[in-house]
Amino acid sequence: MAKLLVVDDEANIRLLYAQELSDEGYQVVTAGSALEAVEKLESESFDLAVIDIKLKNESGIELLQRIVKERHTIPVILCTAFSCYKDDFSAWLADGYVVKSSDMRELKDEIARVLAKRQRGTYV
Repeated sequence: MAKLLVVDDEANIRLLYAQELSDEGYQVVTAGSALEAVEKLESESFDLAVIDIKLKNESGIELLQRIVKERHTIPVILCTAFSCYKDDFSAWLADGYVVKSSDMRELKDEIARVLAKRQRGTYV
C-alpha cells in the first residue's frame, strides 16, 4: 500500500482526497500548508506527494522545488484549479500535473501511473 502526502490549504479538498484515495487502497496523510508538509516529510516516509499550487501564504511550486532538492526520490503531482501553470517552467519539475475536477479519475490515474513508473525503477 503506497503512502501519499496530500497538501492543500482547503480542508474540504483534503478530506475529499483523503477519502477517495483511501478507498483506492492508499494510506493518505494530509497537510494544510507547505510548512506542515515539510514537517511531515521530515518525520515520515512517503511514496508520492500531491500538492496544490496555490496555497495560502505559500507556493506549491516552492514546496515542489524544496522536495526535488532535498527529497528527490519522492515523486510529486501538482494539482491545481488553474491550467495556466502547466506552461510554467518550474512546474515541469513535477512528475505529473492534474487540473482539479469534481471527477477524481484523472488524479487517480495519474497517481497510479507515477507510482507504477517508480515501482518499475524508471523514477529516481
